[in-house]
Amino acid sequence: MDLLVGPEVFEDQIANFGFEHLSFAVRKLAAGESYQAAISGVELAIVLLGGICSVKSSVGDWPRIGGRASVFDGLPYTLYLPPGTEFSVVADTDCDLAFCYCLAEEMHPARLVTPADVGIEIRGGGNATRQINSMLPPEFPAHRLIVVEVFTPAGSWSSFPPHKHDVHNPPTEVDLDEIYYYRIDRPEGFAVQKVYTADRRIDETMTVRDGQLVLVPEGYHPVVAAHGYNLYYLNALAGSARSLAASDDPDYAWVRSTWNQKDPRVPMVKG
Repeated sequence: MDLLVGPEVFEDQIANFGFEHLSFAVRKLAAGESYQAAISGVELAIVLLGGICSVKSSVGDWPRIGGRASVFDGLPYTLYLPPGTEFSVVADTDCDLAFCYCLAEEMHPARLVTPADVGIEIRGGGNATRQINSMLPPEFPAHRLIVVEVFTPAGSWSSFPPHKHDVHNPPTEVDLDEIYYYRIDRPEGFAVQKVYTADRRIDETMTVRDGQLVLVPEGYHPVVAAHGYNLYYLNALAGSARSLAASDDPDYAWVRSTWNQKDPRVPMVKG
């Protein structure tokens, strides 16, 4: 499995990357353009990365949702749709949309998650401080899908200490596949992400550009933003339980004890 995926794979098409549960697509619609689909056997979260759109569906209608110009301009709108939904999206303005699909057998109500509904957490400390916006957290009424977005200030670390979630051992850890979809606030910027297992069976270090995606089927997966470049990534997760329980790499867990303050640049976006 190639862990670093370019946008040509998932823009305007659905790609599952060989994951058991997750698939993903990004669609950019010009004002007035539309996209129609029916989902069978999957649940779907449509995350408005930027722009305003209207959605009509077999389970409800949501006119003119969205508002932020880009991911760095505010909190998200996210629309959750259950399996069996037919829907159409019409772009009221130019739109940038992420479609997070997850295999599902349970039925849960469709729901629009507005910026007022988003849970904001400031996690970590020092130069590993980051902002987590929870749109579909574990307690959200869905079958498997969990969706959050993370903002990491320039030059800082995220997903640190390195952690993993590839063993079903609740409540300590659960087995989740994960997608990291990246945006960077300047087009020439980059991040560096590592994905590795304790036995180094997987040991990949990747330079990630704006619009690329990293797959985390297993192992530890820290990331760092290049100096001068603010970093965003959208996480979709699914697996053995609706939980974000994870285990730190024991070689690096000690750094938590060194954090005595938060980075004042965080939170990076607000409602």
